[in-house]
Amino acid sequence: MTANVSLIRFQVHGDDRGSLIALENGHNLPFDVKRVYYIFGTKADVPRGFHAHRRLKQVLVAMSGSVTVKTEHNGKIETHLLNRSDEGLLIEGLVWREMHDFSPDCVLLVLADEYYNESDYIRDYELFKKEESR
Repeated sequence: MTANVSLIRFQVHGDDRGSLIALENGHNLPFDVKRVYYIFGTKADVPRGFHAHRRLKQVLVAMSGSVTVKTEHNGKIETHLLNRSDEGLLIEGLVWREMHDFSPDCVLLVLADEYYNESDYIRDYELFKKEESR
């Protein structure tokens, strides 16, 4: 699988009562979701992530607050500020990811195309670089 990081915009439906975003497999999500989790209550000075996945596809959405996501793949390092609930960051393939600068009210939703599988994780940066260079 080719490594890819890209921003997805979700269509907002709403009126004077408020807004709604529907997330649908194969429609505005590029994969069928098998796992959903969210990260919250993370202190602003405590980074998270520091791993890559060999095959997993994910979409990260800041449902509330903000977080900075640093990604690295194919020698390219990017920083993404997630602070809108109508945008998701698609991460697929062998991509190193780190999450920094969580706001106190941040709720980061993560949608994944597979169930949790520890063998898909690369938690050592040097091993990630070796696998990436193959």
